[in-house]
Amino acid sequence: ERERETAAGAGSERAVRKKGQKKSESPQESADTCVDSSRLDRGRRETMACPAAALLLPLLLGFLAAPSPARATDPYAAFDWDVSYVTRSPLGVPQKVIAINKEFPGPVVNVTTNYNVAVNVLNSLDEPLLITWDGIQQRKNCWQDGVLGTNCPIPPGWNWTYNFQVKDQIGSFFYFPPLSMQRAAGGFGGITVNNRAVISVPFDTPDGDVRLFIGDWYKKNHTDLRKMLDDGKELGMPDGVLMNGKGPYRYNDSLVPAGIEYETINVEPGKTYRFRVHNVGVSTSLNLRIQGHNMAMVETEGSYTMKQNFTNLDIHVGQSYSFLVTMDQNASSDYYIVASARFVNESLWTRVTGVAILHYSNSKGKASGLLPDPPNDEYDKSFSMNQARSIRMNVTTGAARPNPQGSFHYGEINVTQVYKLRNMPPVTINGKKRTTLNGISYSPPATPLRLADLYDKKEVYTLDFPTMPSDGPPAIGSSVINSTYKNFMEIVFQNNDTKVQTYHIDGYAFWVVG
Repeated sequence: ERERETAAGAGSERAVRKKGQKKSESPQESADTCVDSSRLDRGRRETMACPAAALLLPLLLGFLAAPSPARATDPYAAFDWDVSYVTRSPLGVPQKVIAINKEFPGPVVNVTTNYNVAVNVLNSLDEPLLITWDGIQQRKNCWQDGVLGTNCPIPPGWNWTYNFQVKDQIGSFFYFPPLSMQRAAGGFGGITVNNRAVISVPFDTPDGDVRLFIGDWYKKNHTDLRKMLDDGKELGMPDGVLMNGKGPYRYNDSLVPAGIEYETINVEPGKTYRFRVHNVGVSTSLNLRIQGHNMAMVETEGSYTMKQNFTNLDIHVGQSYSFLVTMDQNASSDYYIVASARFVNESLWTRVTGVAILHYSNSKGKASGLLPDPPNDEYDKSFSMNQARSIRMNVTTGAARPNPQGSFHYGEINVTQVYKLRNMPPVTINGKKRTTLNGISYSPPATPLRLADLYDKKEVYTLDFPTMPSDGPPAIGSSVINSTYKNFMEIVFQNNDTKVQTYHIDGYAFWVVG
């Protein structure tokens, strides 16, 4: 039986206020709008929320757990954001991008393990908005995760305060807007969770910290891209790759027009820097390389790794890595930082290349000449797979409790559920391009799931998500995986698409066993 107390406890902490509305005015509570008139943070901010289950691409995982309040003894970090459109020309064409406090990319959320984080988001866009915190675990706190199915979108002109704790976590993450192709317009930024002083870091303190966002980019606005998908069309080849929201350095006069603003990373000779790199694009896997420099991987998505050297690395959409890079080359000229498209016809995709500049303080000239070569395996994914297999977790250190559930002998774990999830190439369903898992393309119901539980609303969703792939015709549905708190679930991913897929379950970290 689903726990009404969980939904009731979640809903009792929510409130909303429209821009300019008096505090005494409160929206009408209803199951369909997912709002109430209560106050959060002792009235300091007015917020809105929509408790529900957690989203995994086109399916939901509903885990039944009572809410866990943040610990009052741990420090708080508060942020106020105004999310709005600004006009930028990253590829030489003016277009609307989504900025936070007029910044593109947005500001970095820089906190320490166990901090309580409060981010008050004002939606100054002309459409609903959500912000999701990729990799933050949100323990017993799924309604703060910022994805459709766990939160109601923030209406234009309204605000919502996200409250969560980065409990027992460290590492490099990012946030982005997951709704309606908005991630193709920006709205992303970094999250840094630093170690507490009592927990060791498995490498010497770097001399500096560099954040690098890489991702494919279209000159069309995200609303046009969304309409293309709604009309059953493919997005086609991106127009370029941005690095920290900027276009490519003009390494080739025929490929890169004049006047493009590019990113420059300023460094000191002999110093070592930590590069935190995130692929924040829409769909393109990218290969990253820094001309003449070694990249020593030390962390990925919240886990320290055994230090491993790379001259280049494939970074797929949604992935984050940390590298140590030592400035040990001569300063006869600047150096290229390159992110180029993978698994494509490189002769046709030449424009889909991001180029930034690594500038030594004593550099004697500008970068010139050919870009460093990408892997010589245009369509062969084995190079990328072998790179991924070579990464090893460093289990000697981490956050406070690397395994908060306790220690287990993996051969003795009682797995109670097994799901084989097969994704297929996008198909047209009801005139729109849709992706599917096990033949189902998830569509959020009008009534959020946890409110459906609270108000006993029937037929809002079904608990019949198939455990194995279906050979029937693809369909749109609100089919949910039903599980139980602290159960062990085994998930097998089967990618039948022609593109590399990156999977993410909001609030969870995978332990890969095969």
